[in-house]
Amino acid sequence: MSGILTGKRGLIMGVANDRSIAWGIAKAMSEAGAELAFTYQGEAFGKRLAPLAQSVGSDFMVDVDVTDDASLDTAFDQLATRWPTIDFVVHAIAYSDKSELTGRFLDTSRANFKNSMDISAYSFIEVARRAHPMMVENGGTLLTLTYQGSNRVVPNYNVMGVAKAALESATRYLANDLGPEGIRVNAISPGPMKTLAGAAIGGARKTFKHTAQNAPMRDNATLEAVGGTAVYLASDAGACTTGEIIRVDGGFHVLGMPQQDHL
Repeated sequence: MSGILTGKRGLIMGVANDRSIAWGIAKAMSEAGAELAFTYQGEAFGKRLAPLAQSVGSDFMVDVDVTDDASLDTAFDQLATRWPTIDFVVHAIAYSDKSELTGRFLDTSRANFKNSMDISAYSFIEVARRAHPMMVENGGTLLTLTYQGSNRVVPNYNVMGVAKAALESATRYLANDLGPEGIRVNAISPGPMKTLAGAAIGGARKTFKHTAQNAPMRDNATLEAVGGTAVYLASDAGACTTGEIIRVDGGFHVLGMPQQDHL
């Protein structure tokens, strides 16, 4: 897909390191010709991001706290000063207290429920609201990341499953709101991946192994595969795709039970 995003520019939110899904998407988009800007939260993540951003020719990085309206306003004001219009935003932001991703969902605290929903779901709406004026002229694409724990019970996913369900519903409602203005809104749902976020889920190694053994493709998703899907969705080839949850999980989501050898 070399050159398919030439002339397009957009914002990547949520790169933690070079194994992040957000980085896989950023790298694929850059290779497809896009110009990129990045957000991060906190000095430590900024230091990790800087060499990655430089490697794809980007000199725009801004510190953002998605729970703070003023922080979001400042980031998008700075972005608008650099680029009056953008073509896409990738929202790869989620969080829950790791201590509540074990045990029973029944024991989820009110505070962590609110915080998980705010950061993992509501922040996408806040981002869309601010990106919208920058996309009205030419249309654009909003992308977020989800996981099958949104609609199936996954051990140790707990409140994140509920947050991702809300995120997927928000994707559909935003797609309906913004479609008349040529703005597409979609979510990508990869299978388990060896990322910093994935490592926070209890039993991550067993889950990774289980899906690789049982998915129809007998493998887990790769950063390249997820990145390629994002490139398609942000490109003109994805012009009629919106409100979708695109699964990139080797087909694992179609199974009713494990393969016969692993029953």
